[in-house]
Amino acid sequence: MAHLNVLLKAPLKDIFMAHIILSEISASISELKKNPMGTVAAGDGFAVAILNRNVPAFYCVPAKAYETLLEKLEDLELNKIADSRIGQRRVKVNIDDL
Repeated sequence: MAHLNVLLKAPLKDIFMAHIILSEISASISELKKNPMGTVAAGDGFAVAILNRNVPAFYCVPAKAYETLLEKLEDLELNKIADSRIGQRRVKVNIDDL
C-alpha cells in the first residue's frame, strides 16, 4: 500500500515515464565516453543499456554476443524454411549427376 501512496503523490509525468531496460547493466553516455571498453566489459559479455538522461538510448552489445545473436536469427529463419517444406515430395539426386 505504501507504493500506491508514493505513486499518488508523484507528478503524473513521473508515473508514466517508466522505461523498460532489457539488460542487467546500464551506464550513462558520459560513462561510455570516458571509458568505452570498461563499459563494454561491465556487461560481462552481455549487452549494456546506454542511458541518455535516464532513458535507454541504445544497447552496447559486445561483438561475440552480436555474432551469436545473428547466428540464432539465421537458424530461426532456416528452421522456418525447413518447417514450411515438411510434407513436400522428396526428389532423389545422385551427386555424380550434378
